[in-house]
Amino acid sequence: MDSANKPLSSDGRTYHVETRRGEVANRIVTVGDPQRARLMAQQLDSIVFEHSSHRGFLTITGVYRGVPLSIVAIGMGTSMMDFFVRETRMVVDGPLSIVRFGSCGSICDAKPGDIIVADSAFGINRNYDYFDSMEGTPYRLSPLEPSDGPLTELLVRGMAEVGPVVRGPVGNADSFYGSQGRTGDDFYDANEDLVKWVREQVPGAVALEMESHMLFHLARMSTGSLNDRPPSIRAACALVVFADRTGNAFISPEMSTRMVIAATKAVFDALTSQ
Repeated sequence: MDSANKPLSSDGRTYHVETRRGEVANRIVTVGDPQRARLMAQQLDSIVFEHSSHRGFLTITGVYRGVPLSIVAIGMGTSMMDFFVRETRMVVDGPLSIVRFGSCGSICDAKPGDIIVADSAFGINRNYDYFDSMEGTPYRLSPLEPSDGPLTELLVRGMAEVGPVVRGPVGNADSFYGSQGRTGDDFYDANEDLVKWVREQVPGAVALEMESHMLFHLARMSTGSLNDRPPSIRAACALVVFADRTGNAFISPEMSTRMVIAATKAVFDALTSQ
């Protein structure tokens, strides 16, 4: 590594994702679970590159209907999304199109196995100051970040052939537990009414997850500065409902696998159709 500001190996690999130029395509599906990445990769026509990094990132690059396409498993949370987007931008020339395909907890009428397509995302973050001063609110919401319109429309149309689709804003929480309103006696989280509060603050909010707000934010910031130059990254997001947070139901492993297999084509087609 010859720079602390932008650490790259002697052969040009990024520090966390460990990819270099020529190994990642301009069209990318990002998932959390490496098993999901491998399951989706079975629908590629061919695989030309695969690498697992020491920081837990899995990159698989192949070809789908003659178009190069990468699948990158990043784990969970906004930090991992940040590492992935920034380090991929470092080593891929030209425009990037990124679709997050993940899981979520529904806070609307969508049931386990249904599809959520995010047209925007907002952040839900624990307000650490509240737990010292008891002033303000225990959680803070960030403003909505929009997804890419045309890419989102392609996802909606493709997913409609897979099953029921709900479209709307999704909340990107900084935790699976506290900031998604999961309660318990081990910690003081002040979150008993969090889901209700979120729905009141963001009318039409449909789901909670952990990465999309960061993805959409970085896509909007990919101009390099706040000016009229168009972003270099287009981003969209489709999610399988794993948890029904209003009805307290959870998806079965068998249904989860079926939905990933069924939805992969819609994700690949959306990315390679534009």
